[in-house]
Amino acid sequence: MKLGISCGFWGMGRDADNLAMAQRADELGVDVFWASEAYGPDAASVLAWVGAQTKNIGLGAGVLQIPGRTPAMTAMTAGSIDNLSEGRFRLGLGVSGPQVSEGWHGVGFAKPLGRTREYVSIVRSALDRQPVSYEGEHFTLPLPDGVGKALRLNIVPNKHRVPIYLAAVGPKNLELAGELADGWLGVFVSPEYLDEQIEGLKRGQARRTEPVEHFEVDATVPIAVGEDLGRCASLIAPYAALYVGGMGSREHNFYNALACRMGYEEAAAEVQNLYLDKKWREAAAAMPQQFIDDTSLLGSGSRLVERMQRYADAGVTTLTIAPWGETLDARVEALEAAVEAATKVKDL
Repeated sequence: MKLGISCGFWGMGRDADNLAMAQRADELGVDVFWASEAYGPDAASVLAWVGAQTKNIGLGAGVLQIPGRTPAMTAMTAGSIDNLSEGRFRLGLGVSGPQVSEGWHGVGFAKPLGRTREYVSIVRSALDRQPVSYEGEHFTLPLPDGVGKALRLNIVPNKHRVPIYLAAVGPKNLELAGELADGWLGVFVSPEYLDEQIEGLKRGQARRTEPVEHFEVDATVPIAVGEDLGRCASLIAPYAALYVGGMGSREHNFYNALACRMGYEEAAAEVQNLYLDKKWREAAAAMPQQFIDDTSLLGSGSRLVERMQRYADAGVTTLTIAPWGETLDARVEALEAAVEAATKVKDL
């Protein structure tokens, strides 16, 4: 099992710290650095910035928002970063949610599975340097009855094929990731619940026309280091409450639905009600410590090793840590503790 790192959203006042974390991870041999985007800094700019100031670490878009770019623009961006970094880029894609898709990008959220299927097909075709021609429900290239023609991506390819990952939470999206992508980006992943998610990926893989040689299961998990598990959990609780309670509406919150499927229906409802009533501290306090422990790395020493071993045994191929701490030193300590623990994990 490899190790990755994510520093969360950029543009929040600690970008210099995030860069320092990426550089330290590069020094420690961490496999990949993932950058995400919402409606602040875009992930592509962040990855270009980090890539220019690191040497070996992989550069993962986790994720580029499908409603925010045409498929061709995404292929151009992926090819650019991959070339500039000499083959370090990994392309993660996701539809985001209806609030961001419709409120920020002005793109309807209806039929996200069909839109994703067409989008991935066009991006892959472009990255494979094929003339881009597609006729679907959501995308048509070139436009009919116009002067456009099918074009190839005008970037010299690297030796490797840019891998495409899909971020997926719901069961149908998991199947789609297994069918179309080279890997899955998971959040709020619990080793005890992962079997059900991997089964969804396998159902999708069974529909592939060609079997996949290696499929990446990349789980992003927060980490907080210390002997007091309650305090460690309290550092992560606001993040968990944001997603379970506030990342969407009462009708559409994929993370809340995931928490319900994991057996936290009552707590998920309470957290959502508090968060949408703008009682953010109360929402964080209402997050069950067990849920945070299920989906995070809490503690130190042998406890970190034991939790990491569970992820490896459950089928995670890359464990992407998101270090939490009140200072840069605390977050670097969490990163270094994770690297040390990972050396003691034995894959089955």
